[in-house]
Amino acid sequence: MAERKPKDPFHGFRFKVEMGGVFKAAFRELSGIDFEQTPTEYRAGEDPLYVRKLPGLNKYSNITLKRGITDDKDIWDWRKKCIDGKVDRQDGSIVILDDAEDKELARWEFHQGWPTKLTISGFNATSNDVVVEELSIAHEWIERTK
Repeated sequence: MAERKPKDPFHGFRFKVEMGGVFKAAFRELSGIDFEQTPTEYRAGEDPLYVRKLPGLNKYSNITLKRGITDDKDIWDWRKKCIDGKVDRQDGSIVILDDAEDKELARWEFHQGWPTKLTISGFNATSNDVVVEELSIAHEWIERTK
């Protein structure tokens, strides 16, 4: 029997985000690809003396993106629509790329996303730090498609 060679894990620093008609951009940091299914506890009167655990609803965390601010206002404009009461839900993708950045290694598709929060980092005249915008996106569900 041939010995199986272990596969190397993917690097987390080569990724991109694609958002329907809103933007396709590079970000420096991404978090929030997590989900859970909270069990619902149940016990009928004639059941033994333990609680049964039934599958509950699936919950998905908000996705958080960070990038340096540029003259591109797509994220600002998208959030502004929500502030004005015109929530623009978009499907999007998070893609991990190979080291040459020409091949997709993994892809997660999230659905019905909309921006819930936009934070601009503080300014400091004694520092040379880049101004960063942080965007939180709520969504209905996420799936790994590759």
